[in-house]
Amino acid sequence: MAGLIRLLAGLALTWAAWFSPAHADAPPAMLLAETYAAGIDVSQYWVSEKYDGVRAQWDGKTLRFRSGGSVPAPAWFTAKFPPVPLDGELWIARNAFDTLSGTVRKLEPVDAEWRQVRYLIFELPGAEGDFSTRIRQMQSLVTEVGVPWLQLVEQTRMPDRAALMKRLDTVVRAGGEGLMLHRADALYLTGRSDALLKLKPWQDAEAVVVGYAPGKGKYQGMTGALEMEMPDGKRFRIGSGISDALRRQPPPIGTRITYRYQHLTKSGVPRHPRYLRVREDF
Repeated sequence: MAGLIRLLAGLALTWAAWFSPAHADAPPAMLLAETYAAGIDVSQYWVSEKYDGVRAQWDGKTLRFRSGGSVPAPAWFTAKFPPVPLDGELWIARNAFDTLSGTVRKLEPVDAEWRQVRYLIFELPGAEGDFSTRIRQMQSLVTEVGVPWLQLVEQTRMPDRAALMKRLDTVVRAGGEGLMLHRADALYLTGRSDALLKLKPWQDAEAVVVGYAPGKGKYQGMTGALEMEMPDGKRFRIGSGISDALRRQPPPIGTRITYRYQHLTKSGVPRHPRYLRVREDF
């Protein structure tokens, strides 16, 4: 208990300076994942599900989006959060991102909608010790707070790649996105690092809508596909994953969207791209 109290005090002092009014709108520094590659010793990592939610950091006083803007959560949602930084994901359920996005973007929060939301934490920014140590510290904090919407992301160990792939298959079959791997011996750091890896059966990327291809057959009179432009200027079309409502009223030209694909072709464009969502800059 004494160690936890020292942790709370130390983190509160460290982050009080950073999250002063002068830094109130600055995007919080975060650890960003690299992509998993075969050959990695998975036994050295903690493994968790990759949640398709909205990333948010609690700075001890305010819950903030990745952009730095404050999350318009009801006061009761964060009232019992600890006075130390937390990093995690706002989440409702698998395949419920649009519902979640609509909930957390409302400037006037709706209590009934927020009752569905959980804050799943997976990191303790600024804390000392390796990731295994921080997991124990996060569990202690969650237990002390004792509210059902503040939860620790379940972390497990895998003995080898075969077990990891079996776990990935189980998660994806149940509607999950994939897995995250965090090195057990990693100290806390920010920026993109192979201390954190993501493993998914597909890749995600972003591109900008630059035009529309007319629909044919049952899509006559609607949008058949979105004409997209990648950051490097290459163009391709997305025709899969688009709802009828979106075909009738497609995203305006210039809209940035997120899509999924299997891999890049020899010409450098995505193979089997599928529309996912409009990119939300929270």
